[in-house]
Amino acid sequence: MASGIKDKVVILGAGCSKFGERWDCEPADLMAEAFEECIADAGIEKSQIEAAWQSTGVDAFSVGPGAMPLSMGLRLPDIPVTKIENYCASGTEAFRAATYAVASGACDIALAVGFEKLKDTGYGGLPQRSRGVANDLYYPNLSAPGMFAQLAAGYRGKYGTSKEDLKRAMAHVSVKSHANGVKNPKAHLQRAITMEQALNAPLIAEPIGLFDCCGVSDGAACAIVTTPEIAKSLGKEQLIAVKALQLCASNGQEGGYEGWDGSYVHTTRVAAKRAYAEAGITKPREQVSMTEVHDCFSVTEMVTMEDLFLSEDGGAVKDVLDGFFDADGKIPCQIDGGLKCFGHPIGATGLRMLYEMYLQLSGKAGERQLPNPTVGLTHNLGGFPHQNVSSVAIIGEYGI
Repeated sequence: MASGIKDKVVILGAGCSKFGERWDCEPADLMAEAFEECIADAGIEKSQIEAAWQSTGVDAFSVGPGAMPLSMGLRLPDIPVTKIENYCASGTEAFRAATYAVASGACDIALAVGFEKLKDTGYGGLPQRSRGVANDLYYPNLSAPGMFAQLAAGYRGKYGTSKEDLKRAMAHVSVKSHANGVKNPKAHLQRAITMEQALNAPLIAEPIGLFDCCGVSDGAACAIVTTPEIAKSLGKEQLIAVKALQLCASNGQEGGYEGWDGSYVHTTRVAAKRAYAEAGITKPREQVSMTEVHDCFSVTEMVTMEDLFLSEDGGAVKDVLDGFFDADGKIPCQIDGGLKCFGHPIGATGLRMLYEMYLQLSGKAGERQLPNPTVGLTHNLGGFPHQNVSSVAIIGEYGI
């Protein structure tokens, strides 16, 4: 019977590029920037890496299909390299593949790299086949802000939350993340905003305003994983272990039946339950130290707090406004600024989240370092509220 992967794999090193409008860089430059930090942190030679996985969402801007952009860009040592794409969860999927390879004994040291050059599309949002990539009628009558605005409507309808309270909670989410992003030199946006700015910003899709939306960006992030035994043999004393990696893809029931009321994301709840069981977490509100979640829109982050069982159903608005998820709150969320400040280069996002959790657990987060975190959780959401894939990763100190 499957026993899970808790503590079978540790992160040997991690790296992240500066995110932003990197007009001066090719994808290989971004990968190299992240990889150089990662392999120096790991303390190994490139020749010791035995397999690699590349996550990208848009082939047209990765300088070629398949995984050769990674193998050629980093001049990897004639090893198997695989490209992974799974909506916005692609980065975590690459990490999951590398982790599973090590846990299975297929290789001793594996690499996961995620990158994207979305600013090169010339389009202001995520590229779709109808916008930024090609001219056709794929999803011609919906948009990401429009679909997530419906999540806000579903939430209000279920819990009777007033427009004013929901808007204030959404604004607080954005203000909190921008305040965190100011302290992160790798963030795309490093400027604080006020509640007044967030509340009075132009509407994009009611109730989502300009400051409730994340942007797109260029960036790369990566991680090298191995076994605890190998890490110790390489002189690593502080081990950050993978506690759980779970993914759930929609089977269409949310949009096709009457059982889903539009107020939550079903796949996130399934993935979270599985991840907590794998990690041995029974009281997430007490045991999770910090989170990085898929804040494509501020309402998404707020609802995700309930989907991850960190807030009671209908209780996220109060928790957000009480500062429960602020930098000085009980469970800081987006301590690095999140998608709100980094933007969302699809293939890089999941690994960027894991990078921040790894830094925090290693005590390497500098000005934004949290006091004594022990368990970090990351969450990726790809697609729309009614049709999506969710991934949840949990990492923490080895042995606890």
